[in-house]
Amino acid sequence: MTTLLRRELGDVLRERRRAQGRTLREVSATASVSLGYLSEVERGEKEASSELLASICGALDLPLSRVLIDVSNRMAESEGLAPTVALPVPSGDVVSASAA
Repeated sequence: MTTLLRRELGDVLRERRRAQGRTLREVSATASVSLGYLSEVERGEKEASSELLASICGALDLPLSRVLIDVSNRMAESEGLAPTVALPVPSGDVVSASAA
């Protein structure tokens, strides 16, 4: 079975929202996104635009890059690949490397 990007993205957003103890209503109001549309995004039924993702991430106080890394790791796992691991380097930058 093929893993859909929109489903993984929705799962990550829902998990992060729930971990913060926030409701769909709270996040939709803060993100200026309709409650129904946010619900559809979380269930993986709608493809969210980059603007919408930025708004949702802003409402959750999450960097979009962190959400995308989490989604990427889930996709890699579903494809049977090792997820990437962030490695700190002396300059303070972060590089990604595969554990495989």
